[in-house]
Order: sequence, then C-alpha cells, then structure tokens
Amino acid sequence: MLSRGTESKLSETAELTRSISELLKEVRGRGDAALTAALARFDGVKTDQLRVSEEEIRSAESSIDSALSDAIDLAMARVAAFNEQIVRRATWRSEGDPGSVLGEIGRPIESVGLFVPSGKGSFPSVLVQIGVPAVTAKVADIQLVVPPMPGMGGAVDPATLVVASRLGITDIYRLNGPSGIGALAFGTETVRPVRKIVGPGSLPVALAQRLVQAHGCSIVEGLGPTDALIVADDSADIRLLAADVINEAEHGPDSSAVLVSTDRDLLEAAAHEIEQQLVRLPEPRQSYARTSVWSNGGLIHTTTWDQAMEVANAYAPEHIQIVTRQPQELLDQLKFAGTALVGQWTTFACSNFAIGTPATLPTTGFAKQTSGVTAHTFMNRISVAQIDEDGFRSIAGAVKAFAQHEGFPAHAASTQIRDLPDDLYGHSPISKPRRNEEHETTH
Repeated sequence: MLSRGTESKLSETAELTRSISELLKEVRGRGDAALTAALARFDGVKTDQLRVSEEEIRSAESSIDSALSDAIDLAMARVAAFNEQIVRRATWRSEGDPGSVLGEIGRPIESVGLFVPSGKGSFPSVLVQIGVPAVTAKVADIQLVVPPMPGMGGAVDPATLVVASRLGITDIYRLNGPSGIGALAFGTETVRPVRKIVGPGSLPVALAQRLVQAHGCSIVEGLGPTDALIVADDSADIRLLAADVINEAEHGPDSSAVLVSTDRDLLEAAAHEIEQQLVRLPEPRQSYARTSVWSNGGLIHTTTWDQAMEVANAYAPEHIQIVTRQPQELLDQLKFAGTALVGQWTTFACSNFAIGTPATLPTTGFAKQTSGVTAHTFMNRISVAQIDEDGFRSIAGAVKAFAQHEGFPAHAASTQIRDLPDDLYGHSPISKPRRNEEHETTH
C-alpha cells in the first residue's frame, strides 16, 4: 500500500503530465499563437517577438565582463578538443578475418533543438556543454530555445547569447520551457521541427520532452536534478572534501550529495567541516545545499572498499570523485557513473565548467543505461562491411543454416546461387542471365 505522501506526489505528477500534454496540443494546433500565450501565462512576458533579434545577439557581447568572456573561450576550446577526438574515432575501418573488412561511418543527425534553462539564473556553461558537441559533430540545422529571464521583460540571458554567437547559432527563440519543447518537436510558423531535442530542465520541461517522443522526436533521457558521490580515504584533505560535497549540493533542493568511506573518523570530521562551510553560503544556496546533503544525500560508512563501490554502483551518480591512495583500484570496480573524477584537484566545479569532458550528464540513476552529452549524441553510425569470395564462403554455411531454420527461402537461394558453377545456373531457383542477354540489355 502506498503512503499518503507517495499517493499525493503521484497525483501531482499525473496532474502536471496532463497539463503539459494539453499545452503541447495547443502548440501543435495553434503554433505561434500558443507560444505567445504560454509566454504571457507562465513567464509574464507579452510579446510576439519569439525570435531573438540580430541586434540582441550583437549587443550581448558588450554586456559580459572580460573574465567571463575568456572563460567561455577556454571552455569552448577544451570541450571542442574532447569532442573532436570522438568525431575522429567515429569512423573506423578494420580488416577482420581473411577476405573481410568491417567498420563504421559517423554522420551527423540532420537537425537538433537545444534547450538552455534560465529559471534559476544564467547558465552559459550549459550551452557550451551541449552546443559545442553539436557543432563539432557538424549538425547542419541547430536551433536554440531559451526561456526569458524572470522579471526582465522578455530579455534572454546575454551570456548564453554570447556562447550561441561564438558557435555560429543564429536561430534562437525566447520561449516558455515546455511550450518551447513542443515548438521544436512539432514546428510552428517561426520554429522549424527537429529530429532530436537535447538539454536539461525543470520537471515540466522533462515531462514535455518525454511526451514529444510519442510523435517521433528523439530526446536524451535522465537530465534531471544533479547528484554527486565522493569515495574517500584518510589521505583526503577534510577541508577540500567538505567543499566538494557542498559543490554539487548547492544546485537546488532536489539535488543530492553523498560521501562514502571506510573511515568513520574521516566521516565525523567531514560532517563537522561541512556544517562550518554551509553557514558561509548565502541564501538560497545554503538551504539548497543543506537539504541536498542532509535530507537527499548523506555520509555513508562501509566496512570494506568493495562495499563502498557497491554503494557507488547502486547509486549510479551523475558525478563520482575518487579520493584515495589507490584510485585506480576503485576505478576498475566502477560500473555506472556519468563522469569519474580522480583526485582532489579534479573537482566537480572544474568538470562542470572547463575540463572538457561532458557535464550534461545522466542523473537519478540513469547512468546505468545512458551517458553524457557528447558528439556521439549528435551522430548516427552507419555500419560498413565488405567481403570477397573467400570471406563469403567462410560464412555461407552459417547463413544457409539460419535461413533454412527461420523459413526464408530467398535468403538461402541468394547464398546457394553463388555456390553453383556457371553451367548449372539454369537449374537454380534464380537463373543467372546469359552473356548475350546481358549484351542485349545494356544496348
């Protein structure tokens, strides 16, 4: 039997899903008119200028300081370098058994819609993390949806516009989150429909993404509230350990942060230090972090390192940091995580902003079945095979056996016809054209 609290949450989610479904129907049926209405209703913005103008994009550059400008350039360069390696390796060729060559060709998907949230602040790093891989993969049609900043009269975050401009993304729309997802999925008078939508967001945005899948638009699952786990031994600096626990915890009240160790003294010292550092955070980040650590996360004592990694793999965190004397031993046991950071210098903050590895990652256990956003997210892979006659004959018996067992006579015939000498083709189920017929056909 479900508790009253659980029943209430399920009921609220069901009602929100119904509401988002109705909103998506409005967008599909009324197009731009529905988008304008959603902006007015949910964001308090009355405008029919859904597309961000070229002037807004140009003026954004002068609104950010030089430190942020340089940070954007550095992050874009490092993320691009990481994803260029992925693209380079996406096409490969290998000679297998004698007479066979196998491989894959990596090709970009034809269109993508990127979503960058703005409800809790300015997040240009999100566009760096999802936009750079899309551009590196050479997706031809990239569109960007950014909700207007709260209380700013419809203005879109200028730092995000700077990133878009440097990426060469010019199709940018100020849209309410869920209705913007609908616009990208269905298309309107202003927004073109896309094949895939990528980007993290609130629960309504996540629900909208899930619902549009039924209409043939692909999404990336599991981009929800952040979660992080640290595995540490007594070689860790307690002050740094506490700072890294709090790092991801400050994202929001739905985040979670966990510290795991076999050393009880370390956990007790870390608990004290976490409290000392929490009180220095301004609100609302202090409340977010406190909830994330003490309600949603926690400190876990295990008796062995094997147990510690069992906890880590069961949790399947978005981020895991390993701070031990022999990190490789634990890394070898890691099965599920969005990203793995080794040592106390490889911080969550560095990973989120500037290391170059993906930071838009699966959360809430989705790391058990999916991975972070990279160039792979924006590419299809075409398998390629070539075998010569010797290669064909080495597998022909297996092909015929499968064809006969599964009841496909044409499959078997296409194999058998290649086993027959030329003078017997006339007696085969499929006759080979005679040379004079081939001559007549080509003239």
